[in-house]
Amino acid sequence: MSMRVFLPDSNATAELGFKLGQLLAPGDLVVLAGELGTGKTTLAQGLARGLGVTGPVTSPTFTIIQEYQGRCPFNHLDVYRLEDPASARELGLEEYFYGQGVTAIEWGERLEELLPCQHLRVELEYSPGGGRLATLTANGQHYSGLLEELKQSVSPGG
Repeated sequence: MSMRVFLPDSNATAELGFKLGQLLAPGDLVVLAGELGTGKTTLAQGLARGLGVTGPVTSPTFTIIQEYQGRCPFNHLDVYRLEDPASARELGLEEYFYGQGVTAIEWGERLEELLPCQHLRVELEYSPGGGRLATLTANGQHYSGLLEELKQSVSPGG
């Protein structure tokens, strides 16, 4: 199951993240994919807000992992600088995929072979007329239900 959402600006991207974050539960995994500048970090910041994280949320591009506390732990990973999935394995990143918190992975498509079968993929891309398009794809029954809930509060737009 999947859904597409038009995001006219960064506020809409953060709001989508916020609404999604409100629905996420411990153990959930969100893979954020897309070109540079499409809004992966902005969406992750919205996820954090939806999870009740109150402090600033920054991109972990250089640190790879940022951990935050909200209503449950929020693990924000950015694997852009990792050379290959073996590097992720050496760092023990797989533990986050099966942990007790919510984990969001920017550039997560680079770790495809390590990811659990069940996860939510959010692909962000530039829209031809401006803004962004988000395609949310549920991998597994749990995430299909999550998208059904999300549809109740999100307009697909353009």
